[in-house]
Amino acid sequence: MSVAPVVIVHGGAWSGGTGQCDARAEGAKQAAIAGWARLKETENSMDAVEAAVRALEDDPIFDAGTGSVLNDAGKIEMDAAIMDGTTLNSGAVACVQNIKNPVTLARKVMENTHHCLLVGEGANEFAEKIGIPVVPTEELVSELSTNKLKFCEGNYDDRVGHAFKATNINKHKKHAQGEHDTVGAVAVDPHGNVAAATSTGGITAKMVGRVGDSPLIGLGCYGDSDTGGVSCTGHGESIMKVHLASRIIMYMETGMSAQDATELALDYMYRRTEGAGGAIVLDNKGNVGLHFTTDFMAWAYVKDDVMHHGLVPDTIHQVAVE
Repeated sequence: MSVAPVVIVHGGAWSGGTGQCDARAEGAKQAAIAGWARLKETENSMDAVEAAVRALEDDPIFDAGTGSVLNDAGKIEMDAAIMDGTTLNSGAVACVQNIKNPVTLARKVMENTHHCLLVGEGANEFAEKIGIPVVPTEELVSELSTNKLKFCEGNYDDRVGHAFKATNINKHKKHAQGEHDTVGAVAVDPHGNVAAATSTGGITAKMVGRVGDSPLIGLGCYGDSDTGGVSCTGHGESIMKVHLASRIIMYMETGMSAQDATELALDYMYRRTEGAGGAIVLDNKGNVGLHFTTDFMAWAYVKDDVMHHGLVPDTIHQVAVE
């Protein structure tokens, strides 16, 4: 099957603060360009999503890789997953430290082990065994993540619990305060192969050892070349409760469009859990779905050498990619 290739990325969904809007929008665009360049070079969707997410992990404005938020002990614990929609093989890591690009380590778990998920010390030991270098912690800690932890100190319940509840609801839109700057990418290559990847540092001031949806296949990430691929962002515990990524795929399997399935699933999550977030989706023909129940989500996709990007609902910009 010949398909017009597409790569789409997100840099997280959030409400409230507008201070990093321009930087997040630019970071999403640059990641989409990186993923598109790799997709054109190799015609491989797995290569494309890894390249796009690595670009997001390397940008300290996002909560993944460099720039990951700090837990309540002041340390970084990162999660990532990647999935090949043609074979349904996947790899993931959780609670890893001192790894610059967790998405690459997740791919190595998929390709070099019989497992789908490695966590904590075991994941770091595996990284050392296969030659993925460890970086000093201070290279991953950003000023932004340090300031977020200071803001949260002594206020854990409000920031990690109540902050994700709705603050303004009407029949058209559900807004929730808080940041969900997890990153992700989905791609379909010219051969119709779908891949998806998600990476995160989690939630500021989270408990040590907390793992959210991002490294769990079917929750924060899923890819199936028979249907499509999904990468999610949002309140992890809410996403976990409704199996958001697989729910979107399930809706698509009934014949629903990628866009309608994304909207329905996120509205269902809000109705059942009051959890906010967003998702990017491609079906196996390259049709795009994206939706978010927060004020903002940084997203961009490239198709036919044209980039489409946005940050707020119902506003899409286009620019040619050289």
